[in-house]
Amino acid sequence: MTWSTYAGFAGMMAFLAMMPGPDTMVVLKNALTGGARGGGWACAGISVANFLQGTAAALGLGAVLTRSQPVFETVKWLGAAYLVFLGIQALRGAWRGDYAALDVRKARASRGRRFREGFLSNLTNPKVIVLYLSVLPQFLTPSSSVADSLLLAYTVAALGLVWQVLLLFFVHRVRDWLQRRRVRRVLDGATGTALVGFGAALALEG
Repeated sequence: MTWSTYAGFAGMMAFLAMMPGPDTMVVLKNALTGGARGGGWACAGISVANFLQGTAAALGLGAVLTRSQPVFETVKWLGAAYLVFLGIQALRGAWRGDYAALDVRKARASRGRRFREGFLSNLTNPKVIVLYLSVLPQFLTPSSSVADSLLLAYTVAALGLVWQVLLLFFVHRVRDWLQRRRVRRVLDGATGTALVGFGAALALEG
């Protein structure tokens, strides 16, 4: 693999990483309720799941999943249901608007819970493994090694992590403004609607 090929791949993946998606919404949701640490644990969960899916795709295991229709459909519906569940939680917060009591409860949320939210939102999203399987082969040749496949897969996961860390930094910088009740309700409403929308779109995809 040449450096120019790798640079083109990294540039395209960096652009895709910045596109709003379920992972971004989950990080934002946890950052608003748990601060930088809360968002960081969600980010860690997403990254671990992303690296696992990238490894599976690079080693050829992802193709087995996508070719097994019952397994793929099960993962798809689980992912859709989980995204809708997280979205409804955010929408309930926006509807009630009682953030003083809500933040006390959510601030006590364990690291494991935030990590699990990030991990499951990514792992149960079949679009992630499909992305790996559809994009990686375009930058590989028949002579490419497993190391080349792993390099590309881990680049995708690493760029996603970098984008999420930048998002956390931004949220931390403007957290005082984001914590205003009116702003918070709008953000929760938008985040919840987006998560439900992502879940519904995933479920309705043929």
